[in-house]
Amino acid sequence: MSKILVLDDDPQILKMVSLILKKRGHHILTAENGCHALQTIESQQIEVLLTDILMPDVDGIEVINTCRKKALPVKIIAMSGGRRKISAEFNLQSAAMLGASEILPKPFTQEQLVEKIERVTSC
Repeated sequence: MSKILVLDDDPQILKMVSLILKKRGHHILTAENGCHALQTIESQQIEVLLTDILMPDVDGIEVINTCRKKALPVKIIAMSGGRRKISAEFNLQSAAMLGASEILPKPFTQEQLVEKIERVTSC
């Protein structure tokens, strides 16, 4: 199965997504911030990055942009629920324009998560 890095500043999301994907046989790494995620991506062979967009410090957009500028061979799924006056749709459209392979609006179901992972890992 795939080596997947899950990036989210919400520990509950990290735990939930990790559990779902581990049950499917994937090797899961987690990061609670963009700096840690970038270090992990550069030091390990990550196949898929599942990243939140809105986070403090280094956000998901910056992580996606850095991955693409460095031509890192990672498939990216961007997820967002939006906040305040920034909609999830705006965040996800921005992520897609920067090179996210798939987008996943929050909240999402287990089936939606698995379908996105299967879609990017089958390419």
